[in-house]
Amino acid sequence: MLRFVVTRPHGKGGGPFLFPPEKTVAGVGERALLAHLRRRIPVPPGVILGPGDDAALVATGPLTVMTADTMVEGVHFRREWSSARQVGRKALSVNLSDVGAMAGRARYATVSLCLPGDLPLSWVDGLYDGLLERAAEVQVALVGGNVSGIDGPVVIDVALLGESARPLRRGGARPGDVLLVTGSLGLAAAGLALLWAGAQLPEDAAPERACLRAQLDPDPPLAFAAALAEAAGVHAGMDLSDGLSGDLLALCAESGLAALVHADALPLGPPLGAGDPLELALHGGEDYQLLLAAGPTHVDALQALAREHGVRLTAIGACEAGPAAVWLEQDGRRTPLPPRAHQHFAAREDGSA
Repeated sequence: MLRFVVTRPHGKGGGPFLFPPEKTVAGVGERALLAHLRRRIPVPPGVILGPGDDAALVATGPLTVMTADTMVEGVHFRREWSSARQVGRKALSVNLSDVGAMAGRARYATVSLCLPGDLPLSWVDGLYDGLLERAAEVQVALVGGNVSGIDGPVVIDVALLGESARPLRRGGARPGDVLLVTGSLGLAAAGLALLWAGAQLPEDAAPERACLRAQLDPDPPLAFAAALAEAAGVHAGMDLSDGLSGDLLALCAESGLAALVHADALPLGPPLGAGDPLELALHGGEDYQLLLAAGPTHVDALQALAREHGVRLTAIGACEAGPAAVWLEQDGRRTPLPPRAHQHFAAREDGSA
């Protein structure tokens, strides 16, 4: 369940807003906008030097996990579908998912924005409401970033630093390992289909609400993911961002083996008329759940650990010796599972790029 907290004004030296919310970013200007945002960012322990210098200075552990992800308006979000706060939360969450997939804990983030000049300052403040709120929930410090004008859509680039005592990698799975996934698969893809159909977030606890939340405000299983650094028997892992069919193939390629998925074992979302739940689970993407390969004797302990963190962990198949490939077992038949994960720059069905 989401908890929204007041984050304005925020941070050291915080005070009233420097500008009225009806101002545009062009009307404010770059330096004043940076000063405005800097007033909102707290400086927690571990941050030796935060926003305002050429670079931040932070304390990290012996192994540092680094990742970066970009969200582009019209590709990853639409302002008519998402509030600015939701966009900010999601921009950080998709990076948190990558650090979690390495059995890491996120610590520090930078945020760089490309903004059209006519964008209302109130939208940027809403974006930072979401960023700061999500950062506070997971104890991540925003330590800097950049802003740039753009004659085009809003672009949000987040870079994230974390730590892991024993990082998980995509390579390392072994023949005979059990494949496991957290949560339910296909919810976010169903939510996207509902948005295209004009759905809005309902107030009640309808099944549609879970799908729309999964799309607009994903919640990766971060605490469980970090606990995997101390868990025995987990040989490989990754997050599910582009769809199980493609992501599992990537794990197979890095580990040098094949995989078999049991269709009837997949944790599917509810049938909502937003697409076939099995197809959405296999190919939909944006689940931001974990895919793990673990020794069969460790599965019970891992599922118990998942329950301690309030996470559903489901065995969906196994790793096999052989060239990198994914197979689907359904109705007693075993067939190749072609990857239909999202790919930037791939040709569309109409032949356009």
